[in-house]
Amino acid sequence: MKATETNFLKFLEGKHQFIIPIYQRTYCWTLKQCQQLWNDIVRTGSDEKASGHFIGSVVYIDRGLYHVTSVPQLLVIDGQQRLTTLSLLLAAFGKALEETEAKLETSRRKIESYYLFNKEEEGEEQYKLLLTQSDKDTFIRQIEDCELPATVSPRIKENYQFFENQIRKQEIDLNILYNGIKKLIIVDISLDRYRDDPQLIFESLNSTGLDLSQADMIRNYVLMGLEPKEQEQIYNSYWFPMEQSFDKNASTEQFDRFIRDYLTLKSPVGSIPNIRDVYRSFKVYVQAKKGTSIKDIVEDVYCYSKYFVKMAFEQEADLEIKQVLADINTLKVDVAYPFLLEVYDDYAQNILKREEFISILRMVEAYVFRRAVCGIPTNSMNKNFATISREIDRENYLESLQIALIRKGAYQRFPDDEEFRREFVVKDIYKFRNRNYLFRKLENYQRKELVNIEEYTVEHIIPQNLKLSLEWQADLGEDWKEIQAKYLHTIGNLTLTGYNPELSDRPFIEKRDMQNGGFADSPLRLNQGLRNLKHWNEIEINKRAVLLANNAVKIWSFPAVNLETENLKVNQILRSHHAETLQGETLKLFEVIRLRILNLDASVREDFKKHYIAYKITTNFVDIVPQKSGLRLSLNLRFDEINDPKGLCKDITNVGHWGNGDVEIKLSSLDQIEDVMFLVRQGFNKYSDDFD
Repeated sequence: MKATETNFLKFLEGKHQFIIPIYQRTYCWTLKQCQQLWNDIVRTGSDEKASGHFIGSVVYIDRGLYHVTSVPQLLVIDGQQRLTTLSLLLAAFGKALEETEAKLETSRRKIESYYLFNKEEEGEEQYKLLLTQSDKDTFIRQIEDCELPATVSPRIKENYQFFENQIRKQEIDLNILYNGIKKLIIVDISLDRYRDDPQLIFESLNSTGLDLSQADMIRNYVLMGLEPKEQEQIYNSYWFPMEQSFDKNASTEQFDRFIRDYLTLKSPVGSIPNIRDVYRSFKVYVQAKKGTSIKDIVEDVYCYSKYFVKMAFEQEADLEIKQVLADINTLKVDVAYPFLLEVYDDYAQNILKREEFISILRMVEAYVFRRAVCGIPTNSMNKNFATISREIDRENYLESLQIALIRKGAYQRFPDDEEFRREFVVKDIYKFRNRNYLFRKLENYQRKELVNIEEYTVEHIIPQNLKLSLEWQADLGEDWKEIQAKYLHTIGNLTLTGYNPELSDRPFIEKRDMQNGGFADSPLRLNQGLRNLKHWNEIEINKRAVLLANNAVKIWSFPAVNLETENLKVNQILRSHHAETLQGETLKLFEVIRLRILNLDASVREDFKKHYIAYKITTNFVDIVPQKSGLRLSLNLRFDEINDPKGLCKDITNVGHWGNGDVEIKLSSLDQIEDVMFLVRQGFNKYSDDFD
């Protein structure tokens, strides 16, 4: 690497061309940054004592090895924003020189010949700076002072116009401006392609505060090390379409989020990268994929990005699926995306039928919403959604997922109907984050002509006013204060109306019978049950709450799987595979040890093999081989790892056997259960540490 401090204008002189590689981000300087540059140049030009103004570095590498031309071509690794902005300023300055009658030491012809064009060259080689993607045509036409293309690069157009407007201001002296431009200093850093690693240098430059997104860094990492032809093929086929799909919908933050979710679903243990660290995590992922080409990796990323765009930006063509995705997004369940990406891929690969896919989406919606109503902390969902796909039997997809969710315990649980009903009727719905979503789903339950509840406001049937009228006190009874406090914000006392100010604190009968906007006159289903009531009191509040709760358990339904039936299926599988050995005392022994192992953690999965039964988290930690005389357990540990104070273990290293690992245990009596579980936990702990 050769670094030299040099004058910026001298740096541009001579026959050469700066090429912005295809993997670099597009031009993105804002008016704020242009204003700062302008101020620095004018201040420096006005200050006779200022010998120069430093504006940063330009890092490049000779392209000649790959692309032989009459004009030396230099690939810009860092500095395109400064090069482009100053070139726009020089173009605007040159145009102003031609229009002024003032005498200056330079001219438009000189500005263009020395700093913007290689005048003796033709075609693209005549331009000293060649941008990439959509920026290129806009920049070329801008410095040539031609009509801009139909698809314009907005930042190039805006920034050129900014400099043109600044120059036209009467108070600016073109001599001062030119004097400031002449004083600009850069560090010219040329790389040796045989000795310098552009990627490492790029990372070093961008670790010092250059505002690049994680997506920018990933794109550069993926493409920078490839030959130009392969760069263009991968960029045009995969990366550019992927970036376009995100640029149309959101900022690069969403792209960073997608990469995080992609890495999570690809992680063998479901680890979730920090959103600020996805570039480093992506590098680790790529480096671990030995034998897999960059093209194959990018193609896979592109495939999953299409699912993400369909979900996050609701671009799905199927209207029913699109609506479910919109409902899930309303609940802001970002943590479910790694799992949903995988399910989307299975649907796209025809592993899942459309109806099954919709059922899974609805189940995720119900799982998240029921937990929110029941006040279950959300932090456990990250790990659950990151790993639950490993519990799915692809040949029995929907049912196996239902069973996996039902079996979750503690903070990962799927609240059943009883718990959901109990919490639904007492929850403070008025202050609930998903209040509007809840009312939308309740009001439109079994409706084809959907009601837009955003046109309505929430109405408290018992008013919020702590000084209730005598009519309200009479309706509620002598305990009216306690009843108001207890039920005010609960679902039984809340409805929707378009006449909130008119209803105000009126007595119930007046709210019911108002000619315009009364409950009896309302087209909303939520108000139908209020039409014929003569009083509004604790009894009616509870009746309505129960009615709405009964609808809620149908809208956000619990998986319709009978675990007792499922357990019978398990026993049938066991008997079909191990009919000769799982009998009598051996069967009783197995049922006890099986339950103890499954209860170690909700993440433990059971897999029935022909010759053994496997128990796994990230991988098998114990395998059970049924025998007529008892059970033989294989622990997936090296023999020197096991802590075996009672000497129950046998070293089977390099000995052929069913199951995994080098540790064997014989279990022939219920009296041994505790000692055997002490050993089994060691295998579980080893792989659960990886899982965490």
